Amino acid sequence: MTPLGQLLIAATPLGNPSDASARLVELLQTADVVAAEDTRRLRRLARDLGVVHAGRVVSYYDATEAARVPELIAALEAGETVLLVSDAGTPGVSDPGYRLVRAAVDAGIPVRPVPGPSAATAALAVSGLAVDRWCFEGFLPRRPGERRRRIAELAGEPRTLVVFEAPHRVARTLTDLAAGFGDARPAAVCRELTKTHEEIRRGPLGELAAWAGAAAPRGEITLVIAGAPEAADTATDPETLAGDVAGIEASGVTRREAITEVAAGRRLPRRVVYAAVVAAREKRIAGPS
Repeated sequence: MTPLGQLLIAATPLGNPSDASARLVELLQTADVVAAEDTRRLRRLARDLGVVHAGRVVSYYDATEAARVPELIAALEAGETVLLVSDAGTPGVSDPGYRLVRAAVDAGIPVRPVPGPSAATAALAVSGLAVDRWCFEGFLPRRPGERRRRIAELAGEPRTLVVFEAPHRVARTLTDLAAGFGDARPAAVCRELTKTHEEIRRGPLGELAAWAGAAAPRGEITLVIAGAPEAADTATDPETLAGDVAGIEASGVTRREAITEVAAGRRLPRRVVYAAVVAAREKRIAGPS
């Protein structure tokens, strides 16, 4: 029985060829198959690195992904090494790759990473924002209404947010982010990372939206946006909390539901709000001292 091959998921430079790892160079030379999102960009990278492919190169992009998967799985089952690369950065991160990886895993074929550049982590590192906890949103919806709804859903996210965006939409996206998150929310626009015209612009969303509208920036763009700040209203005065609960109760919900809602809104344990309601009731029963 022919031993299975292996699928290698390889990160390629974002722009500067010197960021290519020695392992990537070796694999580009020796892999039986190189599946590339853009074969022209792959040839340019190979030329810059002085690499000559020993195996065959096939295209693997959005329109061909579904059709290519059976062919590449067959090559892997025949014992070949398949190297998957995207235009720049890590395959599968807002680039084609998931279907092939899933099919290989389902077929019991070894899938291994070849780590390297990533626009998301590179932008985080230079953003000047907190990066101990962050989340990746990829590309926001293209349609304005859908984009604004998604931004509204993300407005309370406490983690630093990373978003990819096309240059022709970045001004509108920043404007929508400023409207949804507030003009003052800190952010960074990272453009053409590692390339000749690299630019990193930091500031409040409102200022960045105005800049993008006037400058019409071009190139690959990654946005990094600070997470939502802690709620400023964290009052624990029992009378205040009890008043909040009473006000919500007056709208027709149960006291239990009202307590839960106040606790969530003020980011307090439910028991604290419950204790405030009990204390207020006891005070009313006792009457004026």
